[in-house]
Amino acid sequence: MSHEPTASQRASRKDEHLDLAIRLHGQDRTGAFDDVSFIHHGLPGISAEQVDIGTTVLGSRWEVPFYINAMTGGTRATAAINSDLAEVAADAGVAIACGSQHVALHDPERVDSFSVIRRRAPGAFVLANVGPTVGPEEAMRAVEMLQADALQIHLNAAQEMVMPEGDRDFTGWSEAISAIAAAVTVPVVVKEVGFGLSRRTIEALAHTGVAAVDVAGSGGTDFIAIENERRPRRDLSYLIGWGQPTALCLLESLAVDDPVDLPVLASGGVRNPLDVVRSLALGACAVGASGHFLRTLVKEGPEALRQELHTWSEHVRTLMTLLGAPDVSQLRRTDVLVTGRTAEQARALGVDLGGLAHRREQ
Repeated sequence: MSHEPTASQRASRKDEHLDLAIRLHGQDRTGAFDDVSFIHHGLPGISAEQVDIGTTVLGSRWEVPFYINAMTGGTRATAAINSDLAEVAADAGVAIACGSQHVALHDPERVDSFSVIRRRAPGAFVLANVGPTVGPEEAMRAVEMLQADALQIHLNAAQEMVMPEGDRDFTGWSEAISAIAAAVTVPVVVKEVGFGLSRRTIEALAHTGVAAVDVAGSGGTDFIAIENERRPRRDLSYLIGWGQPTALCLLESLAVDDPVDLPVLASGGVRNPLDVVRSLALGACAVGASGHFLRTLVKEGPEALRQELHTWSEHVRTLMTLLGAPDVSQLRRTDVLVTGRTAEQARALGVDLGGLAHRREQ
């Protein structure tokens, strides 16, 4: 049985997570996205000026199809991170999600490390963030704290089990999500924290009243690796890499004859604009990145991240032009090849990879 940590202990853990996330982040490691490629056709038939890289998420128009996903907040150091992230997001027209707000719900003095996001990005699409362990009233406070446009509910059972002081009881999460979705006045997105949402999980969530899911697969920041570093004996290292990668989650739930009913966002292991376009082609409505953007900000500064966000927008347009896709919906008609371990796993899950490679003919 775990004991409820104090606000101070929660805050200290935030700084520890931030340091470990930067230190352990595998910037350029190979993964499931590398098993996904496009068949090149030499007559794209469009110009770059025709391409609309915008997308619709939760009923709102986003000018770019990627966003800064949940990271941090709760301490002086993380407040500075959130301030910089929000400023560059506002400049680049990119949506932004904050990290878990539990620490601020327990300690009002830590609210500013989250609310700074709205102050620095007054016109941005902002997502608040809580777990399924909070009640509807706390969830509403989290939304109000950021004047948020949507609310993320994070699922992190794998992280909690490895966390030395983590929760061990996950009963009632579906009911809690339903209660939050019914109470808050903004759309609710349920996301994993880096271990992937299986099709079965997404179908279960469809009955809770949430508006969308973020598969948040493995391949990026690994919270098992982070929490294992915090264990005295580091005795759960064999669980590092647990879960399904983002590409496989999308294949199982969207690249099939009977896709899931909920809109799906994708994050986890997104390294570059090609991974964004790969995810969109596999059916995601938008694509989030955390670790890559965090590392750029901390190592190179806000101006470098601002330039990178603008560059990503340009490169997404370049790739869509090359693929002959004038908008995000048309990316879902491009011919995609899936090979390697990801192909083997996708076939086991019943995905028709041959059909995926010949979508233009359908």
